Amino acid sequence: MASIPMLFALEASREFGESVARTLEVPLSEHEEREFEDGEHKARPLVEVRNRHAYVVQSLHGRGGQSVDEKLVRLLFFIGALKESGAARVTAVLPYLCYARKDRRTKPHDPVTTRYVAMLFEAVGTDGVLAVDVHNPSAFENAFRCSTEHLEARHVFVAPVADFIGADDALVLSPDAGGVKRAERFREVLERHLKRPAGNGFMEKKRSGGVVSGEQLVGDVTNKTIIIVDDLIAGGTTLARAAEACKKRGARRMIAVATHGVFAPGADDKLGQSPLEHIFIGDTIPPAALDPAFLQQRVEVIGLGPFIAEAIRRLHGGESLADLSQVYGY
Repeated sequence: MASIPMLFALEASREFGESVARTLEVPLSEHEEREFEDGEHKARPLVEVRNRHAYVVQSLHGRGGQSVDEKLVRLLFFIGALKESGAARVTAVLPYLCYARKDRRTKPHDPVTTRYVAMLFEAVGTDGVLAVDVHNPSAFENAFRCSTEHLEARHVFVAPVADFIGADDALVLSPDAGGVKRAERFREVLERHLKRPAGNGFMEKKRSGGVVSGEQLVGDVTNKTIIIVDDLIAGGTTLARAAEACKKRGARRMIAVATHGVFAPGADDKLGQSPLEHIFIGDTIPPAALDPAFLQQRVEVIGLGPFIAEAIRRLHGGESLADLSQVYGY
């Protein structure tokens, strides 16, 4: 590594930042966050950042007492403070990127929020953005003019999923046509880990006005263990529909893998009534909103801090991320 990176984590994401710091074997750089009586706030580094490369960890979700918008604004203000303090380069490390699902106009006059968020990061001088499993990687990369790095966490999930399914005949399913490539990449890595073939398939899905429809299921799921792969879980409808369809077609078991567990209110009830046996999620969003019993019995949280830390180590050392998967042996 060219030098020791400066790693900051804003308070809302401090626990995640500490997991990254432990793997990198560097301390979190000190900073201050102050609240004012009128609801305004400020954040500033407490260490010298001039001519240094700083990485700032902030997961942009709405959990933990701060809204999505507040976390975004705090991060932007802090990046601006780093740049004005002379930081040579600032990279925003985003385990979860907000507003990434609205990446195109589907109705007249729709906002394209992915692009607007990119403009905000660029306005404060952000030099690079590192994000994990955004909804549409192509839209993410095209929205930003600064350097972008998109990490796919499938390599982190494959080993625990393989341990869970054992010798079962597996099929990897995308719950909609838009996620077919994501599911196929997961299937390829799973096959290398299992050293045996796995099937593939996808579920038809249409969404209009918040209503999800579509019943067609492509793929032979009979007597197979179905691994439903998605980037995130929000309301739970998409996963529940796919699991029900697989059950009706004779699937043996159904599990789900999603990097981001958003879990809107009521999602655990919906998923708890579905045939899904187990759900693997990353720790990019704390699952505190879930019912504790549901969390304990049906959900397994996989830590992504070491994965992101390795990406930072390689970026800081001028190495490519193309072979990041080799860390996991496939």
